[in-house]
Amino acid sequence: MCGIVGVLGDHEAAPILVDALKRLEYRGYDSAGIATIRDNRLERRRAVGKLVNLSDLLVHEPLSGKAGIGHTRWATHGEPSLLNTHPHRASRVAVVHNGIIENFRELREELAGLGIPFETETDTETVALLTDHYLGQGMSPKEAVKATIDKLEGAYALCFLFDGEADLMIGARKGSPLAIGHGDGEMFVGSDAIALAPMTDRVTYLEEGDWAVITRAGAEIFDQRGQRANREMRRIATEATKVDKAGHRHFMSKEIFEQPTVFGNLVDAYLPAGSSRFSPEIEALDFTGIERMTMVACGTAYYACMTAKYWFEQIARLPVEIDIASEFRYREPPVAANTAALFVSQSGETADTLAALRYTQGKAARIISVVNVPESSIARESDTILPIHAGAEIGVASTKAFTNQLGVLLCIAIKAGFDRGHLGADDLADMIDQMRHLPGLINQALAINSAIESVSGKLAEARDILYLGRGAMYPLAMEGALKMKEISYIHAEGYASGELKHGPIALVDKKTPIVVLAPRDALFDKTVSNMQEVMARNGRVLLVTDSQGAAEAGDGVWKSLVMPDTPELLSPIVYAVPAQLLAYHTAIAKGTDVDQPRNLAKSVTVE
Repeated sequence: MCGIVGVLGDHEAAPILVDALKRLEYRGYDSAGIATIRDNRLERRRAVGKLVNLSDLLVHEPLSGKAGIGHTRWATHGEPSLLNTHPHRASRVAVVHNGIIENFRELREELAGLGIPFETETDTETVALLTDHYLGQGMSPKEAVKATIDKLEGAYALCFLFDGEADLMIGARKGSPLAIGHGDGEMFVGSDAIALAPMTDRVTYLEEGDWAVITRAGAEIFDQRGQRANREMRRIATEATKVDKAGHRHFMSKEIFEQPTVFGNLVDAYLPAGSSRFSPEIEALDFTGIERMTMVACGTAYYACMTAKYWFEQIARLPVEIDIASEFRYREPPVAANTAALFVSQSGETADTLAALRYTQGKAARIISVVNVPESSIARESDTILPIHAGAEIGVASTKAFTNQLGVLLCIAIKAGFDRGHLGADDLADMIDQMRHLPGLINQALAINSAIESVSGKLAEARDILYLGRGAMYPLAMEGALKMKEISYIHAEGYASGELKHGPIALVDKKTPIVVLAPRDALFDKTVSNMQEVMARNGRVLLVTDSQGAAEAGDGVWKSLVMPDTPELLSPIVYAVPAQLLAYHTAIAKGTDVDQPRNLAKSVTVE
């Protein structure tokens, strides 16, 4: 969740570090700091709050040096405070850390027994103190780091800098991502390729348990046993790491309006023009022997899986079990040999999802990952990788990644239906043809942006908002409510429409807006019946439907938002757009931080 960057360069490190940390702001953070080697000695600058506070500090207290490490912190152990801000230093060593050291209390007791005092509430300080202790025993930096990480339990990405060592960084990873960037006479470290993109397009990803000794001449990588490891150097597409707003006020706005384009990228990747079949990546999936699907994800990706459950069970008649990743492995569910396990994660580094994937290894017939980062840990540990082709998503609230996740999951569900004999060749060709029209339908959905903006001012006055939907609109109701909570801080809940009278209807009054997602489909009449129950109790209904639905059920509603006519199969993807725009414009009306909402991080790399 935190951002890490390290530089061994030919130029002053401080401005490079701050610029790289700015590119990692999307991860979410509450403090930031850097450390450099200045006149052969470690020095730090740290600030609580936004990076601009660190930048202001560096104007008044400049920090020179051509070797440095930087960090944006999302608090886990200890409140956001200057004392708890990274980098942490213990005499001869400074360290930045992403993750959680689970045995830090035991290590603190051990160090306290040696008479070593603590200054902070963080688990990371333990790493710095332990490394410095080993240095004091005469170990080299390399030996001290190895001795330290051998004692750590939990998850970490670490980068170390040492007094008197202006040409040395040491990085290590276990459970949290870390990459090494290769330059010409320069070397870099980052928790994210986005941070490294302006400096290099050559990257080596450390694998689980790896640690690396880095100088300007290159990197020496070791595995967790201490053996030399030959890890592949890859070239990253710098265009995929572009993070400008392209004229939009917020990244979230840009990413919402990018959806026709990025879904077009998905169509190009998986639905070859002139063919009635899928691309080789999808065609390689074989569901003939699969009797059950297990799908695991967190947050928005979990709601994508909930939506896909309807597709898999209706199109392919394939039973699906969905789990929140943070609960999955602790339930210790039995995984039959004829089960396909599917994991969805935008970053591909979600700690809980990765742990769930590892639980299924050796149990499931096939492990499939749907990710936005093909080089991620989840992707590398899967049998089949299906990238969503959404490009870098910077806004914390996922938008374009969600719709592209749905697109890939729909492709898989259709392929499963064909393999299992529930779709014929004509059905397959028709569904693929429908999917090719999705970029245009998404574009039409974006055309109601002004109508959504005009109604969102009233939504911003609400204390609570309910979202209702039936069938595949039910998970979308929960996703819409999640978006509203994330960025507007308004309490919002999504319910299946039929559950309304089993409890949630008690919340309905004239002050509570009810967002009803109801395309004119086979379940429309049932949804309208539930909507009438709300209106009979003075509930303010915001009906999101198509022209036919508005004509049949629009009388008496507070507001109607009229969507393009959409095939039922595709409705969850198209109706995601107004759900996103409602949250976005409501947050704007409330004046909240849309791209970096409080307490949230983009990539959740700790449990």
